[in-house]
This record gives sequence, structure tokens and C-alpha cells, in this order.
Amino acid sequence: MDESAETPPEKTEAPIAPEPPPTPEAPAKVNDLPDDYQSPSLVFFWVVTVVSTALDLASKEWASRRLNGYDMELHAVRSITIVKNHMDLQYAQNPGGAWSMLRNLPEIARRPFFLVVSTVASVFIASIYPRIDRRQWAMKWGLPLALGGAIGNLVDRMRHGWVVDFVHVWTKKGPNEYHWPTFNVADVWIVVGVGLMALDIFFSRKLRTRLGAVRDEPVQETPPLERQG
Repeated sequence: MDESAETPPEKTEAPIAPEPPPTPEAPAKVNDLPDDYQSPSLVFFWVVTVVSTALDLASKEWASRRLNGYDMELHAVRSITIVKNHMDLQYAQNPGGAWSMLRNLPEIARRPFFLVVSTVASVFIASIYPRIDRRQWAMKWGLPLALGGAIGNLVDRMRHGWVVDFVHVWTKKGPNEYHWPTFNVADVWIVVGVGLMALDIFFSRKLRTRLGAVRDEPVQETPPLERQG
């Protein structure tokens, strides 16, 4: 072999690219709820909702059977006196909302309006409950009671297009009589539920403020230990 022949150049390794600097770790995410958060019981929520709805529907069924019609002996509509000159039970068909609101709307607009409002309110209430703290006792009771009332009236509107009312409150001063719009048990649940929710808004502010402060508080990173020696 001719030694004068050119020898192939030696292969050189490609330079190793420097490693990219380490990406700083993202700060730890703050939990949505504090450590002492106590989730509400869904069993309690649905038990109260079902019981309140059942009581409302049962009372309406009783009123439809017991109070509907005309009393031939008294020559008046059937009624049961609870408190003389102040409260009695009389059957009524209410095409409007609670306390007979918007009952004069045309049927083509009234029925779809109340069906949509009742459905949206029910979904909204059911979505709020899991987010409250079980120590918010007023909200814990208010939400399922309001939902039970809304469902009770919704069932009536889907079945009949109107709601059965039968609680009649009135008073008499001299020759004048003052009548409150006839209502039902569902209306009572709704008013009590909304009232309890209002109480929670005014009197549970301290708890909600504390929960909000924990959610918004930035995470304090622990400084690294300094080298000793």
C-alpha cells in the first residue's frame, strides 16, 4: 500500500449544546377552599327539598278535593275558618306567580315565562348549594326550602297551567275589608327560604370574608436554608 496516500481526516464529535437553564417552578396554587372548609351534606339538601315539595303537593291535592266547589247549605264557596275574620282556607286557581303576581299576562306569554323562570331558578339553587359551607346554617336550610317551593309550583304549572292556592288571609276594619292574595305552602317555602338566604348574606359575612381572604392570600415560599460553615 502506498503510504504516501492521504489518510482520511479523523472524525470529530459535534459540540454538545449547552443545557437550557432550568425553568423556575411555578408558585404552588392556592386551594380554592381553606383547610377548615366543611362541605354541606347533599343528602340533607335533597331530603329537605323532597319533603318540602311533597308537603306542598299533598296540601294542594287536599285543597282540590276538600275545598273545590260550592257549598249549597251556606250558599257560598267552600271554606274552612282558621282564625275568624282573619284567616280561612279557600280553593283558588292562580295563573300568576307567588302572591298572584303577573296573573294578568296573556296565556301565550305567561305560561312559558313561569316555566322558564321556575326551571332556571331550580337549576341555579341546586348549583349553588355544593359551594356553601355547612356552618352557614341559614343558607343550608334556605336553599332546599326555596327549591322545594319552586318545584311544587312548577309541577302545578306543568300539569294544569296554573297553581292551586288556598290560604286566604284578610282583615276587616269597619265597613272595609283588606285581603292578602291567596297563597299556598310552596309560596311559604319560597318566602322562608329567601328570608333565610338574606339572613346568611347579612350575618355570615365574617365567615365568607375569611374564606375569601384564604383564597386570595398569596403562597409564601419557604426560603432555602443557608449553608453553614
